[in-house]
Amino acid sequence: MSTEPIRDEQKFITSLYARLDDLRDRAEEAVAQALRAPGTGSAQSRLERDVLVAEGSGLLAAFNAGETGLCFGRLVFKDGRDHHIGRIGLREDDPARTPLVLDWRADAARPFYLATGHEPMGLTRRRHLTTKGREVVSLHDEVLDLADRTRTGHEGRDADEVLLAALDAARTGRMHDIVQTIQAEQDAIIRTPHQGVLVVEGGPGTGKTAVALHRAAYLLYAHREQLARRAVLIVGPNPAFLGYIGDVLPSLGETGVLLATPGELYPGVRATGTDTPRAAAVKGDARMAGALALAVRDRQRVPDRDAPLVVPHDDGDLVIDHDMTLDARNRARETALPHNLARPHFVFRILDALAEQLADRIGADPYGGPNFLGPDDVALLAKGIAANPDVHDAIGTLWPELDPEEFLAGYLADPAHLPAEDAAAIRRDGGDWTPGDVPLLDEAAELLGRDDSAERALQEAERQRRVQYAQGVLDVSFASRTYEFEDKEELDEDASEVLSAHDIIDAERFAERQEEADHRTAAERAAADRTWAFGHIVVDEAQELSAMQWRLLMRRSPTRSMTLVGDPAQTGDPAGVGSWEEILAPYVEDRWRHVRLGVNYRTPAEIMAVAAAVRRADDPGFEPPGSVRSTGTEPWDRTAGDPVAAVAEAVAAEAREGGRLAVIAPPALHPALAGALPAASHGPAPDLTRPVVLLDPRQAKGLEFDTVLVVDPDGIRAGSPHGVNDLYVALTRATQRLGIVRPA
Repeated sequence: MSTEPIRDEQKFITSLYARLDDLRDRAEEAVAQALRAPGTGSAQSRLERDVLVAEGSGLLAAFNAGETGLCFGRLVFKDGRDHHIGRIGLREDDPARTPLVLDWRADAARPFYLATGHEPMGLTRRRHLTTKGREVVSLHDEVLDLADRTRTGHEGRDADEVLLAALDAARTGRMHDIVQTIQAEQDAIIRTPHQGVLVVEGGPGTGKTAVALHRAAYLLYAHREQLARRAVLIVGPNPAFLGYIGDVLPSLGETGVLLATPGELYPGVRATGTDTPRAAAVKGDARMAGALALAVRDRQRVPDRDAPLVVPHDDGDLVIDHDMTLDARNRARETALPHNLARPHFVFRILDALAEQLADRIGADPYGGPNFLGPDDVALLAKGIAANPDVHDAIGTLWPELDPEEFLAGYLADPAHLPAEDAAAIRRDGGDWTPGDVPLLDEAAELLGRDDSAERALQEAERQRRVQYAQGVLDVSFASRTYEFEDKEELDEDASEVLSAHDIIDAERFAERQEEADHRTAAERAAADRTWAFGHIVVDEAQELSAMQWRLLMRRSPTRSMTLVGDPAQTGDPAGVGSWEEILAPYVEDRWRHVRLGVNYRTPAEIMAVAAAVRRADDPGFEPPGSVRSTGTEPWDRTAGDPVAAVAEAVAAEAREGGRLAVIAPPALHPALAGALPAASHGPAPDLTRPVVLLDPRQAKGLEFDTVLVVDPDGIRAGSPHGVNDLYVALTRATQRLGIVRPA
C-alpha cells in the first residue's frame, strides 16, 4: 500500500492546523484586548466591546471544536476540482478568501454524503481520512467513476467499510458525532427546512438522536442570525442521557443550545422527587389543565348573601356584600386576563363601590335632594378607603394574589375537580417537587399571570436613586472646580476653557453608565426565563412526554418550529402520549411531517432477534428495524438462584472483553447490585464514562454500551404498565454482547 497519499494528506492537515492555530491566537488576542478595554466611554463603545467579546468567544468555541477531527474527508471531481470536508469551514488569508476546508453543513459538501456509483454527483472518488490528534493514520478511498483508472492503494473493499468500522469501535460513555458517516437518508432529514414540526421516528439503533443533534447544528449554521438570538432547546429524558449527548454539539462547533430534561423547564425549581406510576399518569393527563383552571376560579370568592364582610371605618362600617362582589368578579373575569393581572380590576370595582356606599351615608340630603358630595369628594373618599389595610385584607380573602408554587402546593394537599381515585393518587402534603409537577407549575403560572407593577415601581425607584446619586457626584465636581485655580482672576480667565464632567454629561446618562450589561448567552437567559420563546426545539424520546408536558413545550415554541424524535414502541412513561397524532393534533392538526429511519446501525442482528421476540409476544405483527451487521456472538440467557452473585460473576467475566458495560435491572434490585458491584457507577446521574454502570430501564433510554447484562427481565416487564416496552429498550442497548440473568 502506497504511503505517498498519506504523506500528502498529512502535509495538508499540518498546514490546516497551522491556520487553525493562527486564527485561534487572533481570536484570543481580540477577546483579551476587548476585556482589557476600560469600561468607560460612550454607550456605543461599550456595546461594541461587548459585541467583540461575544463574537470572539464564539469563534474560540468553534476553533476549539475543530481541534479533534478537523478534516475527515476529501472530494475529487471529474473536472479537476477537489474539496476537503471538515467540522468547521476555514479559508486562506488571501484577498479571494480561498476555502481550505468546507464546513460539513455547506451545500457544496453534500456529495460527501449523497454520491453513489449510480449517481456520482460529478465525483470520481470520495476519500475518508482517519486522524488521531493531528496525525493522519489511515485513508479509505471510494471509487465512484469506474472509468477513472487511477489507483492510490487505499481503495476499500466495501463502500460501507468506514461506517462499519465506526459501529464496531468501542464505546466511550459519550455519544460521538456521526459527521463522518452520515447516510443519505439521514442527510435528507438533517437538512429539512426548520419551519414547522418534523417527526423523526425510528427503532433502536437507527441513529435518530444523532440525526436530531446534527439537524440542530445544521439549522444553527443555516439560520445563524435567527436561531442564535433565540437559542435552540434540546429536551432529553433524564440527566444521564444529557450527559451522554453533551459533547456532540460542541464537537460540531455549536454552543448556542440549552439542554434540559422535562423536569428542568421551570426556572428556580429542581424536580428531585418521584411520583408513583399512577400519580404520574394523573398529573400528565390533559384534564389537569381544566382542573387547575377551576381551582384558580375557586379562589375568586363571593360572600354569602347572609354573611357579608364588614370592615370598621371612622364614618361607619363598610360592607362588602354578595351583589357588590359578584359584579366586581364578573367585570374582572370579562377582561380575560390571568388571575393576578385581573385582580386590580376587581380591587378597583370594590373600592369604587365602597366609596359610593360611604358617600351615600355621609353626603345624603335628608330632604331627598342630590348628594352633597361631588365627584372630587367621592374620589377623595376612595383614596382614603384604598389606604385602609383592613379593606385590603378583606379584598385579599375574596381575590388573593397567588404565587404558582404556593398555589400548586395547596392544590396538591387537597386536589379538587378530579375523580376521587385520581385526587387520592396525587394528594401530597409537602415534599419535593417531581418532574410531573413541573408542567403543573407552568400551567399555574399561565393561569395566574404575574403582576409586576410593584417590581417595575421598585426598578424605577432604584433608577431614580441612581440618578440622584449621579447628580450629587456632578454637583460635587462642579463645586470643586475652583480648587484647580489659584485665584478668582485665573478662574474668570480660564474656567470657561476647561471642560468638567458636568459640562459633557447629565445625571441620567451618568446613571445609565453604572448599569451592568447582561453578558449572558441566549441559552443562559432562556434557562432563567419561563416565558422564553425558542427558535427551535428538539425533543428526544418524545413519545415519553405527557399531554401536560406538551402544553409546556408548545408555549416555548409559538412558531411551532420543532424536531420530535422517538419510537412509540419504546414508550415507558405511564403518562406518555405515544401516538404522534394525539400529541400534535391539538396544536398543529395535521400540519406536520413524518419520516422514519428503518436501518439499525447499533444493534447486531443476533441481539435484535432476541429483542424483537419480546415485542412480538405482545404484538405479533411487530417488525423491528433491520440490522446492518452481525457479530457472530449469540446472546446468553441464564437462570440463577442468587442473581446478584451471578451478575457479579458475569461482570467480572465480561470485563475481560473490554469496553463499557451496563447492568440494567429493576430499581428494587439496585441496592443489592450496587453492593455487589462496588466499582459500578449508579444513582440519578451515573458517570457513563466508567467501565461499569448500573441503570434502570428508564435511565438506559437512548444510551449504548459494548456489553449489556439485563437482570430479571420478568421483573422489568411487570414493573410498569408499559413494562414490555421497558424490556425492549433494555435488550437493545448493546453494540457487541448481551447477557440475561433470571432469578430462579
